[in-house]
Amino acid sequence: MTFRDRIKELRRVRASELRPHPRNWRTHPAKQRRALEGMLAEIGYADALLARELPDGSLELIDGHLRAEATPQQHVPVLVLDVSEAEAAKILATHDPLAALADADLQQLEQLLREVETEDPALQAMLADLARGHGLFIEEDPETASDESGRLKERFQVLIDCRDEQEQAVLLSRLDHEGFRCRALIA
Repeated sequence: MTFRDRIKELRRVRASELRPHPRNWRTHPAKQRRALEGMLAEIGYADALLARELPDGSLELIDGHLRAEATPQQHVPVLVLDVSEAEAAKILATHDPLAALADADLQQLEQLLREVETEDPALQAMLADLARGHGLFIEEDPETASDESGRLKERFQVLIDCRDEQEQAVLLSRLDHEGFRCRALIA
């Protein structure tokens, strides 16, 4: 079976000139923004934003809102799609959820996480969350866990007693949304 190719062209467009889709349902917490900025700083742009051309010639984003917000003065790669308003809405509703349906090959993920190196604390936290979310424990590299003299680096932690599991879940969600690296303990 052959499928239609809806990509008209690749353009480089100043991010601030892209119009956010008025029905964008994604929100972007500080934790995600910091991880994205870390990835852009270490790698740069390695993916294109998706947009459709409106009758007035402007481009309306379908995917890539946070990247556009994070780099408003930069010319960014944009795949201009030949889609209607209804098709753009369908892409907007399904693009990220389709990717989220993928399962994880835990052996491959564990090996990949052991090999990936980053100096960015937000990316390190994101990768640690990814590992924990799949029940993996990736030991911290002894070289990064200690300072130049070999002493363990200081870690500052807070332990909060909650009334019950529900309060714990609400608090973890709130702190995670605010960008804190959290984990649940039951004692």
